[in-house]
Amino acid sequence: MPLTFTLDPAVTPALRDGILDLWTDVSNAGGSVGFVPPVTREDVRPELVKHMVAMAEGRTRLLTGHDGTGRVAATAFLTSNTHRLMGHWLWLYTVMVHPEHQGRGHGRDLLAAAADAARSFDGIEAVRLTCRGGLGLERFYASCGYKEVGRVPGAIRVAPGDDRDDVTMLLPLL
Repeated sequence: MPLTFTLDPAVTPALRDGILDLWTDVSNAGGSVGFVPPVTREDVRPELVKHMVAMAEGRTRLLTGHDGTGRVAATAFLTSNTHRLMGHWLWLYTVMVHPEHQGRGHGRDLLAAAADAARSFDGIEAVRLTCRGGLGLERFYASCGYKEVGRVPGAIRVAPGDDRDDVTMLLPLL
């Protein structure tokens, strides 16, 4: 069953809790979304609050994907670039699909919905994101049209002795 995507959904307690559950579940499944398992909802909550503050300030927009039961199954945060010389592209952060929904094309659908949303913003010509190397994420993003444009070896320390590359990817929208 396909996911239903919504840009800028109403932020309700149910949505907030759904994103918190999603982020916790994705992290605990080994997803590359800013944490290393195990994590709890309380570990994740401060990062979600930061995203929500940026949304309230108008710097970030939320894209959600709901499954057929109405549960939050995917998210991506589209964040404006505030540098006056870089306002023609935006950042894509915290791209997540619930582990139960992975392997069904929902990640591709989420990225396509994010690109469509970005195209609807005035003056946006590209989407930029970073991902953790060593997980094959670069190949996945490349298969969705993103190009690797930078790599910092060993910039992400997952654990002592386990450093990963920080990979920057770009999707031109024009």
